[in-house]
Amino acid sequence: MKDLHSEIEVEAPAERVWQVLTDFASFPQWNPFIRRANGEPKVGERLEVQIQPSGGRAMTFRPKVLKAEAPRELRWLGRLFLPRLFDGEHIFTIEPIGPTRSRLVQREIFTGLLVPLFGRSLDRDTKRGFEEMNEAVKARAEG
Repeated sequence: MKDLHSEIEVEAPAERVWQVLTDFASFPQWNPFIRRANGEPKVGERLEVQIQPSGGRAMTFRPKVLKAEAPRELRWLGRLFLPRLFDGEHIFTIEPIGPTRSRLVQREIFTGLLVPLFGRSLDRDTKRGFEEMNEAVKARAEG
């Protein structure tokens, strides 16, 4: 198992951060990590998500939405090929700090047989992607 984590404070209410995170149609305009996302952020729905860390290769997958609790949490589970080979549970949590301030926490819990093979890449590229996306969410929500 591998757990990646990145967080950022945003000068915007949780509702605004949620709006930015779930406006999938606008991702190509501003998101440096999740370059494209299609589908509805509703429990049980399948999304189509393309990630591409800066300097890395693009990868498209079809995760299933596990939780969509506006404006607090969006969670999905993506798989590479078969279950338990390389699974990633991606979690966005928005914590209100005050009426006009919130904290965005982005995590992914990786499990499966292939996780040890990708450890360095996850620590370097995926973690950087989380940080770049968090900064972009902040800029868009505050803008």
